[in-house]
Amino acid sequence: MIKIIYKFSFFLFILLAPISLNAEILKKIEVDGNDRIVKETIIVYGEIEKNKDYNQEDIDNIIKRLYETKFFSKVSINFSNGILKITVVENPIINSILVQGEPTTKYVKAILELLSLKEKSSYIKGEVKQDLETVKNFYKSLGYYSPKVEARIQEVKGTQNVLNLIFSVERGKREKISKIYFIGDKKIKTKRLRDVIASEEAKFWKVISSNVYLNSERIELDKRLLKRYYLSNGYYDAQILSSNVFLKGKDGIELTFSINAGKRYRIKKLSTNIQPVFDKTIFRPLESDFKKYAGEYYSPFKVTKILENIDEIIDDNELQFVQHSVSETIDGDFIDIEFKIYEGRKVTIERVNIIGNTVTNDDVIRSELLLDEGDPFSKVKLEKSISNLKARQIFKSVNEKLLDGSANDLKVLEITIEEKPTGEISAGAGTGTDGTTFSFALRENNYLGKGLSVDTSLEVTETTIRGGVEAVIPNYKYSGNSVDFGVFSKKTDNPDSGFENTLTSLGIGTRFEQYKNIYLGPSIELSLDDLTVESTASENLKKQAGTFTDFTFSYSVDKDTRDRRFMPTRGSIIGFAQSLPLYADDQASILNKFTVSKYHGFSDDLIGAVKFYAAAITAIDDDVRISRRLHLPRNRLRGFESKKIGPMDGSDYVGGNYASALNIEAALPNLLPDSTQTDVAVFFDAGNLWHVDYDASIGQSSKIRSSVGIATNMYTIIGPLNFVFAQDITSVPSDSTQAFKFEIGTSF
Repeated sequence: MIKIIYKFSFFLFILLAPISLNAEILKKIEVDGNDRIVKETIIVYGEIEKNKDYNQEDIDNIIKRLYETKFFSKVSINFSNGILKITVVENPIINSILVQGEPTTKYVKAILELLSLKEKSSYIKGEVKQDLETVKNFYKSLGYYSPKVEARIQEVKGTQNVLNLIFSVERGKREKISKIYFIGDKKIKTKRLRDVIASEEAKFWKVISSNVYLNSERIELDKRLLKRYYLSNGYYDAQILSSNVFLKGKDGIELTFSINAGKRYRIKKLSTNIQPVFDKTIFRPLESDFKKYAGEYYSPFKVTKILENIDEIIDDNELQFVQHSVSETIDGDFIDIEFKIYEGRKVTIERVNIIGNTVTNDDVIRSELLLDEGDPFSKVKLEKSISNLKARQIFKSVNEKLLDGSANDLKVLEITIEEKPTGEISAGAGTGTDGTTFSFALRENNYLGKGLSVDTSLEVTETTIRGGVEAVIPNYKYSGNSVDFGVFSKKTDNPDSGFENTLTSLGIGTRFEQYKNIYLGPSIELSLDDLTVESTASENLKKQAGTFTDFTFSYSVDKDTRDRRFMPTRGSIIGFAQSLPLYADDQASILNKFTVSKYHGFSDDLIGAVKFYAAAITAIDDDVRISRRLHLPRNRLRGFESKKIGPMDGSDYVGGNYASALNIEAALPNLLPDSTQTDVAVFFDAGNLWHVDYDASIGQSSKIRSSVGIATNMYTIIGPLNFVFAQDITSVPSDSTQAFKFEIGTSF
C-alpha cells in the first residue's frame, strides 16, 4: 500500500512539475524607463494583479497589451523571485500636425481627419508610412495623378520627447480625362456606356464639371455602374475585368475599361417555394409578375421588383419574422428564378445607434429607417432602410451592423454613415433655331444638416427670363412623403403673341406613392400675373391687360411602370393633372391634363414608343386669360415652330383652350456605327391647338397638323448636337413650319 502511495505521489509530482516551475506568484511590480506614463497607468493597461500566478504566456500577454496602448516603442519584462520588472521606452508625443504646401483650408482639414496619427497622441513610425499613402490617395481621388508627399519631424524646444509632425505636399498637375475607351467583348455601343458611367471626357464646355478629372473612387463607381447596366440588360455573367489609366503627356489621361459581357440570358420560369406555416394563397398576386417577366431578358431590377411585391404582401398581411431569398439557376440560354419564403428567427430591436454623422441630424437618418426600438427585426425592412438612406444622396457610404443585445432575442442595430459634400453648382448654354439659352443653378441637398434640398435656378432665352428658389423636405414628419416649397418668377416677351407678362408665384406641394407605382401630388399656389398688351394688338387683347391674383389648388395622379426613367425599353407612364381656382381676381379657369407614354423593346435595335397628350382649360365666368392659354409642349409637334400654330388674333398667336398631340417613335440605337457617336429615331407627330372663347371671329382651324421626320443626337467635341429633320404632312396657311431644327449645348 505504501509503495502504491509513493508511486502515485511521484507521478503527481512529475505531472505538476512544469506548472510549478513555469508559474510564480507575483509579489512586487517595478517599472523602469517611464517618464510621462505613471506606473499605475502601466499596471492598469497591462491588467497586472499582485498575489496571482503568472507563467510565460501571461507575461507575453502583458507585453502585447502594453504595445496595444501605442504609448511605447519598446517593452520588455523580467519576472523572477516574485518580482515583475517592466522596462519601457516611451513613444514621443505629437504636439501638432502641419500640412505644408496645400493652400486650400478645406483640403487641409480633410487630410487631418483622414490621418491615423492625431495631435496629442503617440508618434508611431509604422503609421507614418500608412498616412503618407492615405494623403497620396486623397489627392489622387481629386484628380492629381502624381502627388508628392513627404513627412518629417521637428522637435519642440524646451520639451522632452515631444515633436511636431509635418507633411509636405506637392499636388502636381490635376489631370483631366481626354478619352474614355471600352474594349473587349462589350456588346453594347460605346456611346451608351459613356452615358452610364459618372466619369466624363474633358470638353471645353465642361469647365465647371469635376467629373472630367481622374478620381479613383469615381472609377470604382463607374465599374459598379457598368456591371449594374449589363446585368439590367440580361448579361448575367458580365465582368468588368479592369480599368487602366494611361498618361498621354499634355493630352491628359486615357481611361480604359476592359469588359467581358458574356452571354445574354432570358428568364425561363419564375416560381415560389413557401413554407407550409404560411397561407400560400396570399402570395398568388405574384403570378401576374411571373407571367409578365417570363421570356424577357434577365434583370436584377425585375427580381427586386418581385421582392418588393413580396414585402408588400407581408406588410399587408401583418406577417412577422418572415424572410425570403432568391435562387437563380442557369439552364442553357435561360435562367430559372425561385423565391423562397420562410419563417426566420424571432428577434426584436432593442436599440438603434447612429454613428458618423457630424452635420446631419439624427432625426433625418432615423426618419428613413423602417425599424425602431421595440420592432420585430426584419431583414427586408433593414435592406429597405439602408436603400432609403442611400437614396437621399447626402451620404458617401451607409453601413449597418446587427450586434447582440442584453438578451438572446434582442439585437442592437448600428447604422454607420459617412457624409459627403452636398453642394452643387451648374451652368449651361445652348443655341439653336429657337435662339440662345443660358442657365445657372445652385443646389444644396442637406441644408443645415436637416436633409433639406434647396435649389436656386436662373434661365434666360431670347423671349423668356425665369428664375426661382425651391426647397424640398424629402420625408416630412416621418410620413414618407416629400414636401416642396417654391418661389418662382417668369417674364415673357414674345412679339408674336401680342403681349408680355410677369408671373410670380409661391407654391407648396407634396408627392407620394399612394399604392404600387401610383403617385399622388397635391399642391397649392398663390400667383401674381402682371399682363401688358402690345399697342399693336387687337382691342380684345387690350381688354385683358392688368394685374391679377390667383390662388389655385392642383393635384396629379401618375402610374409609372417603366423599367427605368432614362431611355426606358418597356412599361408605361399614365398621368392626370388638374388645377382648380380657389380665388381669382378675374378670369378664373380650370385646367385639365392627361398624358400616356407606352414603351416596348422589340429588339436591341428597335425600341418603340407611343405618347399621347391632351389638355383643356375652361373659363368659369369669363374668357380664359391669354397668359394662361395653352400651347403644345416642346417636341410634341415637331416640324412646326413652338407657339406658332393655332388660333390667331390678327398677326398674334394667342394660344388655345384645347390641345392634343400623338407621337409615335421608333428609336434605332444601333443604326449607325459606334464611331459616329449618334443616336437616331424616326417619328410621326400629330396634334392641334384650337378654340378661343373671347371672339368667334378669331382665325383658327380644327384641322389636325401632322409631320414625319428623323431626330438625331450627336455627341461631338463642341458638345451634344440635337437635330430634327421634319416634313409637315398636314398644316394650315397660318402655321409657321420648321423643316430643320437644331440645338447645341449642355449643362455642366
